[in-house]
Amino acid sequence: MRNYLIVLLVAIPLVIVAIPALLVKYAPTFAPTPKPASPQVTPTTINVASQIPINVYRTATKTIETLPIESYIEGVVAAEMPAEFELEALKAQALAARTYIVRRLQERAFNDVPKGAVVLDTVQHQVFIDDKQQRERWGEQYAWKSKKIQQAVLATAGEVLTYGGKPIDATFFSTSNGYTENADEYWAEKIPYLKSVPSPWDSESPRYLQKTTIPLVEFEQKLGVRLDTPAMQGNSGRWYTVLSETTGKRVGKVRVGDKEFSGRELRERLGLNSTAFSMQLKSNGVEITTNGYGHGVGMSQWGANGMAKAGKSAEQIVKYFYQGIALENYGKMLKS
Repeated sequence: MRNYLIVLLVAIPLVIVAIPALLVKYAPTFAPTPKPASPQVTPTTINVASQIPINVYRTATKTIETLPIESYIEGVVAAEMPAEFELEALKAQALAARTYIVRRLQERAFNDVPKGAVVLDTVQHQVFIDDKQQRERWGEQYAWKSKKIQQAVLATAGEVLTYGGKPIDATFFSTSNGYTENADEYWAEKIPYLKSVPSPWDSESPRYLQKTTIPLVEFEQKLGVRLDTPAMQGNSGRWYTVLSETTGKRVGKVRVGDKEFSGRELRERLGLNSTAFSMQLKSNGVEITTNGYGHGVGMSQWGANGMAKAGKSAEQIVKYFYQGIALENYGKMLKS
């Protein structure tokens, strides 16, 4: 028995010493199979040839430029939103821009463009700038700005915003007064997904609060009113009165002199930044203070950027500003 114990005590250390050598020798057999590296997302990962062509009417040259839809979206995002904005905000803008053009294609609503085109490159539809214009605008910052916008577009490629299975009217604007607006309180058309929501992030925008002065004669001519300046100096309640306010805290109806206007009508006649305004008579004309910039309906771009800074995703952003929507691929919508 003692002899067996001696043999075991001698053999065990030899086995322990031998195991590492065996593992090294047969390492390829025991090693796990490495996983293939994930493909990098680059502009070449989307097949340009398979994309829907978009015929853009270039107003400066009066020509039609045809380019793949995702390249078109890049040009829209580049024109409509600062590249300095957060990536998730740029993604949200790409979703809105793509939804807009897919909706036009689906509805074949081309009666407001020259023959052969489907969209203009101006604010009448959505602004578009090509690669050359981007280089001219951004100069030495072109490389990182274009790359960032491409990243935002590629990350959302093929996706649009829908309500009831159809692309929404994905309206957007620069800056709110702290709230977005109900669609029917600006355009007189009730749209279920375009409802007023708070947007406190917009206070960071340089257009959040601005003042402008319009000469009295010009003011009277544009509105077709007459104001007795000496009698009404400093008494704003006598020469104009806000008759109603919208859900989005903007001017609904206002009386100026002896005439009534909607907030939108007065904004358009005077060229104001928004329908959130107040006015005061001054010795040099009418001083108008505006809050926000744009019509106020849909997605606020500065609001989107504020949400992105707070850690919200592009999907969370668009679902906040467009109530009750879904994200879908546009492939089935444009099969015909």
